[in-house]
Amino acid sequence: MIQFFKKNIESNKKLRTFEIIVLCLLVFTSIGSVFYGLMQIHKDVGDLQYVQSVMMDRDKDEEDYDSDNKVCDVIYRKGDQKLVVSYDYEDYVKLNKNSIKAYEFKTENGQNLYFDHKDVSRQEASHTYKEMMAEETLSVFNLASATFILMLSVAIMMLFSKQFTTYEKSWFISIMVLATILSVLFPEDSANGVNGIIIMILYLLDTFLNILCELLISKQSRYNFLVSVLVEIVEIVSCVVLMYRFATMATTLFFWLPIDIISYINWSKHRDDEEDELTMVRKLKGYQEVLVIIGIIVWTVVVGYFISGLDIATDFYNNKTLETAIIYIDACASAVGIANGLFIFFRLREQWIAWYICAFLEAVINIMSGQYVLLPLKLGYFTNTTYGYIKWSRYIKEHQNKEKVSLF
Repeated sequence: MIQFFKKNIESNKKLRTFEIIVLCLLVFTSIGSVFYGLMQIHKDVGDLQYVQSVMMDRDKDEEDYDSDNKVCDVIYRKGDQKLVVSYDYEDYVKLNKNSIKAYEFKTENGQNLYFDHKDVSRQEASHTYKEMMAEETLSVFNLASATFILMLSVAIMMLFSKQFTTYEKSWFISIMVLATILSVLFPEDSANGVNGIIIMILYLLDTFLNILCELLISKQSRYNFLVSVLVEIVEIVSCVVLMYRFATMATTLFFWLPIDIISYINWSKHRDDEEDELTMVRKLKGYQEVLVIIGIIVWTVVVGYFISGLDIATDFYNNKTLETAIIYIDACASAVGIANGLFIFFRLREQWIAWYICAFLEAVINIMSGQYVLLPLKLGYFTNTTYGYIKWSRYIKEHQNKEKVSLF
């Protein structure tokens, strides 16, 4: 027996050492990536050598402007070559040419730069070079932000290792590693004047906080609501930044934030008699489930119709049909989300079924919007929802005779 405990202690020490090494590597990778990216962006452009002039065609698919824009960037392309020309809105409206003569220059580092005039000043060359290098090093900065969030994930699991099982820690870290990989493979473009790196950080934070919140719910922990408040803040910021999913933003602002606070209070009143960290949970009756489904359908139609009629300018979508489809899916997701919030508040097992539906609808929106870095979060939803449903069902079966009648 003593020998067993000695081996167990040694094994824990080795695991702890491995975790510390991984944590340090993530810190160095994050800091090193930022340092390397900044060096590349701020590198001296050097002397330019004129090469040739080329005709480029206007890329109208990336244009979506209104009178609120003071400066409008128009992109001209020829293959992989790209020229960005900035126009005042008044000049942009009058612009009728679909091609432009671009002048190609080569830097001392072998980079090709393109301008709409031949007499290029050093300041113009430096600015264009920085813009180009910022695009080329986007994956480097994404790696920096992703490894920082991953480092935070490892640190959380280390600090609270006794509160999580080996499966839970493995699941949590696996989802974050997958999100890190996708953030590097599929970097986000800028949208609505916001840099793609900032958008990616919001996506990664959303993934990190959501799966942590999901994990705590499956463990019947009331502390999930404290994490959920941070989730809602990130959700609202993301909707404002991307100018999209207004049904979700309104639901988050006026429903989820208040329900998180009162749910924490309600769950605190229904702690398990034997395990203080657990909250007692229950399940719905058949007719109650039917009423919930009817409410979701009505909400989807009414809210979807209202929002689709609003004239909201965004450059996140490039086609009206896609935007309308996502509006209705978003309305349905927000309706299921409200039902889910009420299920969680009343400590009902059916909230896991709502999570399944939400995860599916959210995954559809992410794929249609090209938000591939958020797909690991949906994978996390599906896997943890199964885990949580099984845990809650087992608890309900074992404690059905001890369950309190009051929902509040």
